[in-house]
Amino acid sequence: MNLPQQYIDNMRDILDAEELEAYLNSFHDNRLYGLRVNTMKISVEEFLRISPFKLTPIRWIDNGFYYSEEDKPAKHPYYYAGLYYIQEPSAMTPAHVLPVDSGDIILDMCAAPGGKSTELGAKLNHSGLLITNDISSSRAKALLKNIEVFGIPNVCVLNEDPKRLVSKFEGYFDKILIDAPCSGEGMFRKDNKLIKSWEKNGPAVYSKIQRDIILYGADMLRPGGKMLYSTCTFSKLENEETVRFLLKERPNIHLMDIKKQEGFCSGIAYDEELESLHIEKCVRLFPHKIKGEGHFIALFEKEANDCQEVCFSQSSLYAKGAAQRGSHIKIPKELQEFFTHTTIPLHSLQIKLYDTKVYQTIPLMMDNKGYRVVREGLLLGELKKNRFEPSQALAMALDKTQYDNIISLPSDDARIIKYLKGETLELPEFKNSNSNGWVLVCVDGYPLGWGKYDGYSLKNKYLSGWRWL
Repeated sequence: MNLPQQYIDNMRDILDAEELEAYLNSFHDNRLYGLRVNTMKISVEEFLRISPFKLTPIRWIDNGFYYSEEDKPAKHPYYYAGLYYIQEPSAMTPAHVLPVDSGDIILDMCAAPGGKSTELGAKLNHSGLLITNDISSSRAKALLKNIEVFGIPNVCVLNEDPKRLVSKFEGYFDKILIDAPCSGEGMFRKDNKLIKSWEKNGPAVYSKIQRDIILYGADMLRPGGKMLYSTCTFSKLENEETVRFLLKERPNIHLMDIKKQEGFCSGIAYDEELESLHIEKCVRLFPHKIKGEGHFIALFEKEANDCQEVCFSQSSLYAKGAAQRGSHIKIPKELQEFFTHTTIPLHSLQIKLYDTKVYQTIPLMMDNKGYRVVREGLLLGELKKNRFEPSQALAMALDKTQYDNIISLPSDDARIIKYLKGETLELPEFKNSNSNGWVLVCVDGYPLGWGKYDGYSLKNKYLSGWRWL
């Protein structure tokens, strides 16, 4: 690979001669492929029991696995059921390191395409609130799809410049993840097209963006809250210098220890100030040290005294959000009738109607007026003439035990692929099952989407934009 000389010189300033040689030799290694199990839908143990792939554990990610290049997990029905997310192994680390507690209010500030957000949502496990944002409208739409495939209901997807979020959410979040835009040096081995981008817009360009973003994050963090900053680059300017900038600009923020796994390297203390700031608490990942690409990770905590902890307690945050919600609405009878088939309770304070679309919102979410909202809460479906049609998002958010009318086929049944392609299915074996009407179609018991069954065949209602190609 033809690496720019300036880049090699920069790496020589980070690694000694022996390490630099090992790093450059790593470019000859085979690319690594990873997937991360959606523990909100399936346990790691159960996934390993049913998985058709050759999997090897990623030793620092509890629910992460390498798969072989011969496997094609993106072309398996389990992928469409949201049982896992395909992700580069090192990129799994930030969301894994950020501690998540039940009921947390979390912001993923630069979230698309959703690798970190889907893990944060899974860790919340239906509790709290995840606000996931991306400044690009096209990427925000891709982010929404991945959130919905994973079945995460307690979410708000925004398409905003992070700067605009500060006035609304100052001191609001328990946890924040910033996977910052960066020069991408750590991914050169995976995608050499990034080298040309680096030559055009290198660390000096991105470091300015990162410094703004990390300050926005610090200001939106509640006292006692934790924030994780990560990049997929090696540049000191984008990593240690960004950390230095934050700690000097916001003295109430300090670094936290990250458990060092085998192969993890510490942040580089190349002067006395960085030593005093405990930069060694940060983590650097190098491809010649671990089975993955390059990453930098820093975990911060905002200091708080006892009074601040009370003022910014979870209960007061809940009240802060709930106070912004509207009044009770009358729940349409068509919606009520459909939900008699589920175990999901409907609360009128949490139901919102936009034209014919019906959403179940989250009380923790503050008023979002004036913001570009891609999705708030769970899209339940659409009210049409004298009927309610459930959404694809609702199907993915359900467990098979939460709906009283399911049809489940094994993953090797050819009709599963036909269903994912949008075709009508013949299901004679379910003829006497009383399954007429709206049916939740599952693969090995894991929901894929909806269909309408007439006693013999299934009219396909799988979302057209998600279909198998």
